[in-house]
Amino acid sequence: MTAPVIRIHGAASEIDAAAWDRLLAAQAAPSPFMRHAYLDALDQSGSASPRSGWTPRFFTLWRGRQLAAACPLYIKAHSYGEYVFDWAWANAYEQHGLVYYPKAVVAVPFTPVPGTRLLARDADSRALLVQALVAWCKQEELSSLHMLFAADEDIAACADAGLMLRHTVQFHWNNMAPTLGTDVSSLPPEGAHSALGRPGGEMAPTLGTDASSLPPEGAHSALGRPGGEMAPTLGTDVSSLPPEGAHSALGRPGGEMAPTLGTDVSSLPPEGAHSALGRPGGGTGWRDFDAFLASLSHDKRKKIRQERRKVNDAGVSFRWSRGADIDDADWDFFYRCYARTYREHGNPPYLNRDFFHRMAAELPEAWLLFVAERKGQPIASSLIALSDDASVAYGRYWGALERVDCLHFEACYYQPLAWCIEHGVQRFEGGAQGEHKMARALMPVKTTSAHWLAHPAFADAVERFLEREGEGIENYIDHLGERSPFRRAE
Repeated sequence: MTAPVIRIHGAASEIDAAAWDRLLAAQAAPSPFMRHAYLDALDQSGSASPRSGWTPRFFTLWRGRQLAAACPLYIKAHSYGEYVFDWAWANAYEQHGLVYYPKAVVAVPFTPVPGTRLLARDADSRALLVQALVAWCKQEELSSLHMLFAADEDIAACADAGLMLRHTVQFHWNNMAPTLGTDVSSLPPEGAHSALGRPGGEMAPTLGTDASSLPPEGAHSALGRPGGEMAPTLGTDVSSLPPEGAHSALGRPGGEMAPTLGTDVSSLPPEGAHSALGRPGGGTGWRDFDAFLASLSHDKRKKIRQERRKVNDAGVSFRWSRGADIDDADWDFFYRCYARTYREHGNPPYLNRDFFHRMAAELPEAWLLFVAERKGQPIASSLIALSDDASVAYGRYWGALERVDCLHFEACYYQPLAWCIEHGVQRFEGGAQGEHKMARALMPVKTTSAHWLAHPAFADAVERFLEREGEGIENYIDHLGERSPFRRAE
């Protein structure tokens, strides 16, 4: 067998796009965000570049002339745009006179979407790629390596290589009628929060219906590092590290509670399986939105209808466009909305207009755009990504030029879910943010990330902390499982 060769590239453009995409298509959990065109657009547009704190290093593993494995890696000078929060780790390093940045991240910038991170033809090539990543980080004297939102096989390879695993939660919707046996009476009223089952017992956020209460996904604070996190000391119990999701009003726009995200889609049940959480796992998709609503508890069904009625009574209607049918005017309008949402929270948008120009030109089939109109004029929009086979939809970006009560929920959940039902999409992933999505039938999914720290003492402290945090995550998911929005089975 030909000895494997590792090559490191400064940009995606140095790698053959067709070879990259063929390898991606062979993976168990591909997504459009790992397509060569997407990653290259991040670089070429300057959205993810050394100037913005993301220095690309693409790794490829070759066996002769065959591309056997590959992944994107970024050298990071900060922790923005990652959604797996390690600010407390950075603070702890600083308090002990150590340097946490630069670090290495294997991830898609600004994109908390679980899926393949290590493209590989076989398990051996994947394992060799992980080994090469760790060896390179040691050689470059980086503090750490973090693989975010990775698929099961990636996580397994990382665990075999000795990386630490971190479990957190996202919320996804499945287009299948559930079989339930759990009473929904334990679900608190919309807006109420509970400390039960949350890692560390912290309070869950209370989110209003106004668009301003929800910051754009990935918005970051001009104040810099979250100021309320506790930093650990090497001689104390790891409980001094705050639980994933503990945060400060200084570190997130609007001062809301920051959600926690990890990586891995292993909690999605096999086709035909039923979940203890009441997540749809078997049967056929709903015939229409009304049938979906009928599966929910009375309170949730009533709440959704009230929210949709408010938008309709405000004179707002929606239209959608897909792929090449999204014209330049709609892309321009979407970007106005997207950028305004960030700037309302005091931040520049992560992605610039040139990035979306490149998406329209090079990856149009991956996008679905909803535009809200009133009196014949567009007032808001939401952009949804689609998997190559259109079986999965990903809620990504939204923005509004006018304020309408419940418009955010209509644009970002109800319109996309109705579209998914009509077009047979199997799953809708709602992106960042958290528990308020359960009221809209997005159910909890455990995710996983993998981490390597060069400093032995810190690695030991973090590993013990992650064990405690993982127990909290399991309790949290169990608690959420008692709060299903679906009707109890008769």
